[in-house]
Amino acid sequence: MKLKEEVPPLLLQVFRSVVWVYSVITFIPWYLISGTSTRQALAKRVKARSVSGSPAGPYRAMDSQHQLVSQLHAEMKTLDQVFGYAVQRFPLRHCLGTREVLSEEDEIQPNGKIFKKVILGEYNWLSYEETFHLAQRFGRGLAALGQKPQQNIAIICETRAEWIIAAQACFMNNFPLVTLYATLGGPAIAHGLNETKVTHIITSKDLLQTRLKEILTDVPRLQHVILVDTKPGSWPGLPRGILVHNMASVQELGDTTASRFPQPLPSDIAVIMYTSGSTGIPKGVMISHSNIIAAVTGMAQRIPGLDENDTYIGYLPLAHVLELSAELVCVSHGCRIGYSSPQTLSDQSSKIKKGSKGDTSMLKPTLMAAVPEIMDRIYKTVMRRVEEMSRVQRTLFVLAYNYKMEQISRGYSTPLCDWLVFNRVRSLLGGQMRVLLSGGAPLSAATQRFMNICFCCPVGQGYGLTETCGAGTISEVYDFSTGRVGAPLVCCEIMLKNWEEGGYYSNDRPNPRGEILIGGPNVTMGYYENEVKNREDFFVDKNNQRWFCTGDIGEVHQDGCVKIIDRKKDLVKLQAGEYVSLGKVEAVLKNCPLIDNICAYAKSDQSYVIGFVVPNQKRLQALAVQKQVCGSWEEICNHPEMEREVIRIITEAALTAKLERFEIPKKIRLSAEAWTPETGLVTDAFKLKRKELKSHYEDDIERMYGGK
Repeated sequence: MKLKEEVPPLLLQVFRSVVWVYSVITFIPWYLISGTSTRQALAKRVKARSVSGSPAGPYRAMDSQHQLVSQLHAEMKTLDQVFGYAVQRFPLRHCLGTREVLSEEDEIQPNGKIFKKVILGEYNWLSYEETFHLAQRFGRGLAALGQKPQQNIAIICETRAEWIIAAQACFMNNFPLVTLYATLGGPAIAHGLNETKVTHIITSKDLLQTRLKEILTDVPRLQHVILVDTKPGSWPGLPRGILVHNMASVQELGDTTASRFPQPLPSDIAVIMYTSGSTGIPKGVMISHSNIIAAVTGMAQRIPGLDENDTYIGYLPLAHVLELSAELVCVSHGCRIGYSSPQTLSDQSSKIKKGSKGDTSMLKPTLMAAVPEIMDRIYKTVMRRVEEMSRVQRTLFVLAYNYKMEQISRGYSTPLCDWLVFNRVRSLLGGQMRVLLSGGAPLSAATQRFMNICFCCPVGQGYGLTETCGAGTISEVYDFSTGRVGAPLVCCEIMLKNWEEGGYYSNDRPNPRGEILIGGPNVTMGYYENEVKNREDFFVDKNNQRWFCTGDIGEVHQDGCVKIIDRKKDLVKLQAGEYVSLGKVEAVLKNCPLIDNICAYAKSDQSYVIGFVVPNQKRLQALAVQKQVCGSWEEICNHPEMEREVIRIITEAALTAKLERFEIPKKIRLSAEAWTPETGLVTDAFKLKRKELKSHYEDDIERMYGGK
């Protein structure tokens, strides 16, 4: 649906006139109390500049030109101290919330598939004081089971309150916490557990049964498995000598144990976080207490008004640095965290029974972090609803959308449009959202603008990596530009390194460009037992500051904000010498309504790009009816006529978005199977696993490049 072209110009002019009359009547008092002039000034101000005067940098935020910030408070140097400070200030306030499961049932779909549906009750809350005591007891219980300080312990568990309780217990007792994605696959999980020599694993009953049970024989050091959600019992099939406990029994054991270990030092390892493995075997990133605290300090500074009155909804994997950092930001400021999942997030989510409430409707969060994949889903869901509206409703929506887009680009708010038109859309996320943060991958300009407009809150794009504790840049809430990731955080600085092969230089005009290097106290200690990669990716400068080479290509704008324009690994040189950015092609084409997901692929000995496409089922089936193509979903996806039609449609979309001809996929493979972390084709943050996708579609690559 083309929002810009939907409304006749005359009707748009009438709408503007009506809103203009309303605005004139209310303009002076509204302008004085709304802070519009302040917002406009903040949006236009310089946010960062080079402290050396060189276009290569280093660039620092204006609030940290003389010194990078590394701590929230002088007395809070380790994560246990950060949590203890919050407990002292907010002992009785809500900390962690979990919804009660009232009932579960199977729902049979028209195609015969069975979906699990749940009806959920209210959120049950643990206070900060209760959370502290549970963590304290659990830590003592782990010690009674033989866990020692500075001895690694692993957690492989869904995002839930028990995850944070376990993490805080480990921080208090100086147990380095090894985090692994449950979807990594057996060999990768076993590799991480063996590399870090763990003897204790914290997990859930479901993951033990579905993911871990089959690989435990490959982890010879393992002695104890602690389940967060079930009573202890017999577990047939487990290797001899492995004891299974539940969290409550370990906490009870902690009641009878008086052991107390020395507090961790800021330089001690807090977390060994294994990456999602998008390029091969996952690497364990060593993160110290001081690293995370610096990152939390930088992130918190970009969220104005952050305090104990905020509510955060947690649903992304806590094994991902974005979610862990975001939740630690909230804990450090006394916010409450209500837990959810992608399947129960909204009223329309896949596991929510029709007519019952999703988690956002019940929790009404004010803060939320999301990866672009989640935001793209929300965008497409709302747009499908708009298309199903009556002509009058749809016209009103498009009029308001286009008007608001003009106004916010000038720094103005639109309270009338928000109240009349967008309140209903805003209620999809609970109706109270004040800041949305996107990270993990580039967010398309169309989706970012859409979320800004329809959810009536700023959408801040962030940029960071596991190796920098997720911290790098975050756009300010007053900056409504799109396609940028904001200025460096107050905890770090950025330099640009020339990349001759790609043709990116710091003296480029109009903006300096190059590989992004991030330096500061948030840059981690390196990869666990991997000195070769440490020497490649990390270095320490003459001022004893640690730097990480990201492999991402950025350009710095005049106001100090960064735009990610390429990635070294995603850049392919075609046979005729043109460079194609696969990430750029994918970001553009994912906005096509017919596409749910896409992976672009190119070979240097070929002259064109190909693509693997997960089509939108509803739209492709409608197109199949139009083209008189019959059959099952798999048969429709494999039909040559449908491939040709999809190529035609995405070519039109690509040309509209001003992609070059050589960047547009000439051949595609339609996938009947969606790419989820469970398929192993995308990470838990829904980033493409290019190596696995290449292997999965190897026969199709040969076919599309003429091999057979």
